[in-house]
Amino acid sequence: MNSTIHSSAVIAQSAVIEDKVKIAPFCVIGEDTVIGEGTILGSGCVLGEGIKIGANSRLGNHVTLDKQVTLDKEVTIGDHTAVYSGTDIGEGTYIGSNSSIGRPPRAASTSTVKNLGDLSPLTVGSRSIIGCSAVLYAGTVLGEAVFVGDRALIRERCVLGPKVVVGSGCAVENDTMIGAYTKIQTGSYITAYMEIEERVFIAPMVTTTNDNYMGRTEKRFQYIKGATIRRGARIGGGAILLPSVEIGEETFVAAGALVTKDTPSAKMVKGFPARIVKNVPEEELVKNND
Repeated sequence: MNSTIHSSAVIAQSAVIEDKVKIAPFCVIGEDTVIGEGTILGSGCVLGEGIKIGANSRLGNHVTLDKQVTLDKEVTIGDHTAVYSGTDIGEGTYIGSNSSIGRPPRAASTSTVKNLGDLSPLTVGSRSIIGCSAVLYAGTVLGEAVFVGDRALIRERCVLGPKVVVGSGCAVENDTMIGAYTKIQTGSYITAYMEIEERVFIAPMVTTTNDNYMGRTEKRFQYIKGATIRRGARIGGGAILLPSVEIGEETFVAAGALVTKDTPSAKMVKGFPARIVKNVPEEELVKNND
């Protein structure tokens, strides 16, 4: 075996270390773990039981992988990142430092979100980029080539399609679907129970809401629903979408608008509250910009 293993590393007997692996000081490697050829582990990494790491992957210092984690080949994980049990990370994915990947949710004692058991592990598609200090919950699926910025949060039971962008400091709450090629820019808040279709653009600091009763009365539970944003719609910076509104296909919501009711397709709306002002120019439609 042509690998370099520091003498202070603790490696279970059933672990498999393939060729050209480098293991730095004070690493701990659990039972039935397989480390692929050419992989490098930084100092103080802790790998649980049954982990599979593909060839030519790179783990920074003090990375923790819980049991049954799978990394495909050429995955990079930055210093002090924790990857929770069962998480599956696709080929060529990059994860920055100090991130929490696949963590089980923990609700406040007063939270109305109670369905937190039996979540499937997090899945991250190939060639994705996850920034530093990002938090991704279990039960969520990220498609291929998804980008998640620094300090972003994505809650449980979300599905993000291929090439979605979630900017720095965004929060995506639970049970939200985001279609392929959608871009959500810095600091936007995506509430729970939203549906965002493909090729949507959401500018910085957009706020979405899902509870017209704001935590009061029992009947509110049957009405809790975030916005539905149809294909190709664009939401300007600082806009506010009230619960359950439907933003029509190719709608343009101007910056700072307050959307209180459904919008028709391919119309520009602006104001407080938002009102229709004109048609979206033909040259700006998705079909003319693919």
